[in-house]
Amino acid sequence: MTDPTTGDPGATTEAPVRVAIVDDQHLVRLGLRMVLDAQPDIEVVAEATDGAEAIDLAGRGGLDVMLMDVRMPGVDGIAATERIARDGDLPRILVLTTFDLDEYAFAALRAGASGFLLKDARPADLLGAIRAVHAGDAALAPSVTRRMIEQFAAPAAPERRPDPRLATLTPREHEIFAAIAEGLTNEELAERFLLAPSTVKTHIGRMLQKLGARDRVQLVILAYEAGVAGR
Repeated sequence: MTDPTTGDPGATTEAPVRVAIVDDQHLVRLGLRMVLDAQPDIEVVAEATDGAEAIDLAGRGGLDVMLMDVRMPGVDGIAATERIARDGDLPRILVLTTFDLDEYAFAALRAGASGFLLKDARPADLLGAIRAVHAGDAALAPSVTRRMIEQFAAPAAPERRPDPRLATLTPREHEIFAAIAEGLTNEELAERFLLAPSTVKTHIGRMLQKLGARDRVQLVILAYEAGVAGR
């Protein structure tokens, strides 16, 4: 079974991960389906050509992960992601785009996407991202992670404001929260704080609950917005 906090790409789930592909280009959808259908633990159960159809699909239920294009006619991927994330915990959204400098990347993450990858990502990276997002973790292309950190650390970044939810964290959780914003993995967190991996997972689960966050992406964004990291 997939580790719920690490999203081990090599692990499998007890039941197939139910995936929907949302893209206005038929060839893109076909290519993604060919990659995903070859996996025993992933099942493509639906397709959509725009954000409006994606919202409708999500509302019907029965989906675990949705691969969401950003730039589509009508309702774009950002608006669809925001609506879907607001309405429920599932499906989790993995945003795909052609450009690593896409100005919509951060908007999609703020809207509730659990991951962001380029369409030319290697199949292994795409599959690992789907499994990680399904397990409740986050998946970010390295270039996007760097740009997100640079944006929040820049002098022109928006003024950071304390978040009252942070007062609910214990001292140890505060430390782990800041370390997550640095990009540390569970294994690295365990090593830094001399904790068992299971204890790290417990801390992260409690932080997600206390802060009302869906996954690590939202923890990172919250940390930078509150000035906990990137100082």
